[in-house]
Amino acid sequence: MTLPDALYDHDIDLSPLQACTLAIIGYGNHGRSHALNLRDSGVGKVLVALREGSPSRGKATSDGFDVVSLGEAAARADYISILAADEAHGAIWTDHVAPNRKAGQGLIFCHGFSIEYGLIDPPADCDVILAAAKGPGGAVRESFVRGGGLTGFWATQQDASGQADDIAKAYLKGLGCGRAGIFPTSFREEALADILGEQAVLVGGMCALARQGYETLVEAGLSPLMAYIDTVHELKYIAELIHMRGIAGMYAAISDTAEFGAHGVEARIADAVKPVFEDIVSDVTSGAFARRWVADFEQDRAGLHAARSRAAGHELEATGRYLRQALGLE
Repeated sequence: MTLPDALYDHDIDLSPLQACTLAIIGYGNHGRSHALNLRDSGVGKVLVALREGSPSRGKATSDGFDVVSLGEAAARADYISILAADEAHGAIWTDHVAPNRKAGQGLIFCHGFSIEYGLIDPPADCDVILAAAKGPGGAVRESFVRGGGLTGFWATQQDASGQADDIAKAYLKGLGCGRAGIFPTSFREEALADILGEQAVLVGGMCALARQGYETLVEAGLSPLMAYIDTVHELKYIAELIHMRGIAGMYAAISDTAEFGAHGVEARIADAVKPVFEDIVSDVTSGAFARRWVADFEQDRAGLHAARSRAAGHELEATGRYLRQALGLE
């Protein structure tokens, strides 16, 4: 197995980005973290672009940023970093950026979604750059403030200016990713890995296993509290072990009983979920998932809200609230 070499802060020149006016669209977890980190790293010309009536306007202003409309950002900035929700990128591009953008203006994304699945079709004079810090938006800022950073991945879809690669790397350095390591990727690779990882493992898969484990133990006669602790609450400790040591290191740190049983069950679970994973890959790479998600967004996220309501109504949520209150966690 061959892995790419990492780039670090000392390998990357920040000056190409410092020479530009950068506009960040959106000021949620990603937008705020990116804006603050880039400014703290020495990127001085950072605008924050928000729609009229955005609840984030006051926060961005109090953080000291020049807050402008999306149209003004498109008219002024050399590069626009679109950090609003993925599903909104098509409307942002069509309604605000494309009609107002100055010639040669580049685009920066933190996910491959909207380019890989056709929400945006950039013109030929446009740099199209991926600069992805691999982790939640809030963690981008938290790790930076602590003196660290998240692993970063960069890609260039179009290099109209001749400096797109340098801008991508400089942007990630400004986020703090050069402290952890920066690696090359592609829009397609990042989009598929991000969506499948979230759906099948980190969020959807983990939640499905936890809920099914809880339900099975309760049906077997265990108390809901015991079932919750052993299938949901203790996930934190296993995740931390894997984060620090890897899967093999996690196995070495737990009891032999747990390890012996887990090895015996892993193959059975893998056989059961592999067809599901393969279906997800087909669904994502065909663009079907993106089309469904954008359609749901255009219907005020009706499907998402219904799914949230179902999840919130599961019995284990009440058990979890009881345990967290007993532990003083909420």
